[in-house]
Amino acid sequence: MNWLAPDSKFMRAWSNLTDGVWINILMLITSIPIVTIGAALTAGHDACRRSIEGEGKGVTANYFRSFRSNFVKATLLWLPFLVVLVGLVYSWIVLQITPLLIPKFALSILWIIGFEWVFALQSRFENSVGGTLRNAFIFGISHIAMTTALAAVDAVFVALLVASWFYMPGGLFLLVVLGYGTMLMLHIPVTERVFKPYLTR
Repeated sequence: MNWLAPDSKFMRAWSNLTDGVWINILMLITSIPIVTIGAALTAGHDACRRSIEGEGKGVTANYFRSFRSNFVKATLLWLPFLVVLVGLVYSWIVLQITPLLIPKFALSILWIIGFEWVFALQSRFENSVGGTLRNAFIFGISHIAMTTALAAVDAVFVALLVASWFYMPGGLFLLVVLGYGTMLMLHIPVTERVFKPYLTR
């Protein structure tokens, strides 16, 4: 049965799925302090990429190596996103003022564009915090089709979480276990395609 061969598409996909689940668990654990979410996202991107490409000494080792090496910069990148996110959530829930709709939509879109790229860039390139933040918006806007694809993947996951919360609570645990780690497995082919011309081997 060729589909059970170690190098078959099925077995590679299964391996990526199990790695994604484990990476998600590591991300959940290391995100508990909230301020470490940036480092967790960066490590998740790096571990997912290395898993797909077969690099490194193992998923756990790859994850924590990246978590440690990117901790300071990734945290500094995450904090402004966290502050803006809190402000946006507050404005959408509490500030129900019609003239604010356009600024809220614009800021929300900018937040999504930056978020989809900033931690992928931090995991892949050596740069200053300001440079990485600036490049996140440059990549996000100049590759808007790819940004839309990344955002669509995340939107489907969030929609499933919300739907499960209201209509099928029993499936919520499975979605949490699969989590954002498995979503990052779908992000990597997109981001790597964009990054390829800028990588030096």
